[in-house]
Amino acid sequence: MPQEIPTAAPGRLGLPRAAWLIGPALVAGVAYLDPGNVASNMTAGAIYGYLLVWVVVLGNVMAWLIQYLSAKLGIVTGRSLPEMLGARITNKWGRRLYWLQAELVAMATDIAEVIGGAVALNLLFNVPLLWGGIITGTVSICLLLLQSKRGPRTFEFVVIGLLAIIAIGFTFGVLVAPPDPAGVVAGLVPRFEGAGSVLLAASILGATIMPHAIYAHSALARDRFAPRALGVSTTTDAASRTGLEELRGISTTRLLRATRWDVTIAMIIAGTVNLCILLLAAANLAGVPGTQSLEGAYAALEAGLGPLVATLFAVGLLASGLASTSVGAYAGAEIMHGLLHVDVPLIVRRLVTLIPALFILAIGFDPTLALVLSQVVLSFGIPFALIPLVALTARRDVLGSFRNRAATTAAGIAASVFLIALNATLLWLVFAGA
Repeated sequence: MPQEIPTAAPGRLGLPRAAWLIGPALVAGVAYLDPGNVASNMTAGAIYGYLLVWVVVLGNVMAWLIQYLSAKLGIVTGRSLPEMLGARITNKWGRRLYWLQAELVAMATDIAEVIGGAVALNLLFNVPLLWGGIITGTVSICLLLLQSKRGPRTFEFVVIGLLAIIAIGFTFGVLVAPPDPAGVVAGLVPRFEGAGSVLLAASILGATIMPHAIYAHSALARDRFAPRALGVSTTTDAASRTGLEELRGISTTRLLRATRWDVTIAMIIAGTVNLCILLLAAANLAGVPGTQSLEGAYAALEAGLGPLVATLFAVGLLASGLASTSVGAYAGAEIMHGLLHVDVPLIVRRLVTLIPALFILAIGFDPTLALVLSQVVLSFGIPFALIPLVALTARRDVLGSFRNRAATTAAGIAASVFLIALNATLLWLVFAGA
């Protein structure tokens, strides 16, 4: 249920009010710390050492811009990105095809999150993977019920609490066994070493800049900053934007200022944790047999750094799976609602999207490989979310005076071109047999 916003006072946005407005980006940012990130970054560090540090840093910088644009679209228009696309893609089959690729991306996200939770439960309590997936799915349903019953603010508090556990679990090992500073600096130089490093780079970017996070953030911002009046119809012309601002009781400029802080905090946390995961593997797991899997990495951490580091790592992985799967289900429901104009209860959708992940666990497919491959699928879904986002936020008839500046649009286009080029290179390498 939309959260009410107190009437704004004249003058600058004070610290207490700004802190109250923070939250949507932190929830969306959980998507940047899902088990797919863990698998991709751990694998990259274990195989290539510090080679792909630059990919993590670059991905996080691009993610800041992308998540801010997504939130800005939701705040200024009062609509999510899927809703905007659903209204603009007039061809019924075109809209369905667009939904299909977005749905496949959401399902790939769910696979990573459920499998990650199952692996964590197996490491911590020796729970069979299939039952671990069922438990993870059940807990995520409980979190979704909390969101539907108690509203977005309570849901935010729970997810942010899990985010804190994730941060502690994945960064503690780096404090115990710091990486080589020279290796970290060398890893900032962009380069690849063969097709395998390109595959992992695409996987890291797919895990860092996640399509469902782009869709979700616009919806989270829309819901959090919805006007008090229920049933208000919002459009994208200037008159409606002014009315939306008056109903909220706070200026759009102030909301966007607070949102920049929200996104900055979320991306600093996500970027730091992702980098720590890669550095932990690069400093302690490089060249160690079997560490390309989460189970092998856990065993190596326990043997090399002690049971505390390994246990905190597994706890962080579990929190990551539980938090991110709930956000993923939220994004999937928004994609279906916006593009197909169909409202499917979150709980029903959660049950349906559990099936692929549980099937993978049931047949005994390598869970770490499934996680990495799911991130590659996400990487290919990025252009379908990113290009429309940059295009819409650059249009005066959509955002009016809040449309992107020329430099912002140029940066968005550059990010899109880079990601598309990386994916095309990956396809060429795969089909060429490299």
